Amino acid sequence: MFFTSAVLACLAVLLAWPVPLLLSRAQWPSRAPGTALVLWQAIALAGGLSMIGAFVTYGLIPFGPNLLGALAEVTRHLFDGTLPSSADLGHIFALCIAVLFAGHLLLNLALTIARTERQRSRHLSLINLLSAPMPDRPGTRVLDHPAPVAYCLPGMSRSVTVLSEGLVSLLDAEQLRAVIAHERTHLRQQHHIVLVAFKSWHSALPWFPIANRAENAVGLLVEMLADDQARRVVDDNTLATAIALVASEGTDRPDGSTLEHLHSRDTSSGVVGRRVERLLSPHPPLSASARISVLVVSFALLLVPTLLLVVI
Repeated sequence: MFFTSAVLACLAVLLAWPVPLLLSRAQWPSRAPGTALVLWQAIALAGGLSMIGAFVTYGLIPFGPNLLGALAEVTRHLFDGTLPSSADLGHIFALCIAVLFAGHLLLNLALTIARTERQRSRHLSLINLLSAPMPDRPGTRVLDHPAPVAYCLPGMSRSVTVLSEGLVSLLDAEQLRAVIAHERTHLRQQHHIVLVAFKSWHSALPWFPIANRAENAVGLLVEMLADDQARRVVDDNTLATAIALVASEGTDRPDGSTLEHLHSRDTSSGVVGRRVERLLSPHPPLSASARISVLVVSFALLLVPTLLLVVI
């Protein structure tokens, strides 16, 4: 299994640094944010699987020629309290690293989900106390506060879109429709699930620069996806104006919701600037053949480490 371990290690290195670095600098994702989001998820999953798989397959070399047989042999040796004569400290260390790393990622994901749901539940209770339903807009509540605020609050049983009185008075009817359509897209497409997953990855590997870059890139892509749905409700100029007014100082909430504040400073850079520029100077969507190619690559990224582990 040394060959399998070496191939998985090379794939893990590629998916941990150069591939996500190139993708984060590419210009095409703004032309197909949904497709790019699929690719980012494939990179994260395949990278983690390859990294863990490389350690596992190297550690199992003394136990058998393939994964399933080696795992059965490991189980037998554990019950017997023995080790193969060819097993050395390097193999045992690799297995320990694989178990610890996989456990760290899964535990961090579970803790992130639990913490996020707890914060959302507490936040929803406060919103129910401090806000009132918006007439003629089910699932939307208005907070009595002068600061322009708009965000979505996903929940297990009920999700709401929260606006402030300051926002309602600031925007005209069409701009308000754009903001509500944007926020409801986050809820309908369950963007908070993807954001929590990448937030967990970054939290588990805070020293890993690509984890931070991936979280930021995915955050921008879900905003673009929500913008694309809002463009079906209002024209691009109206949506761009609403974004510039409301989202010029967007802040990621700890509970994974989207919080947007009005600010008078220039919005020509950062997430807001890229979203506004995309609306005011639109590029043609990515061609169907290019989208299919990216999806095929995404599928291949997941398939290759899986086949290496199961078949070889």
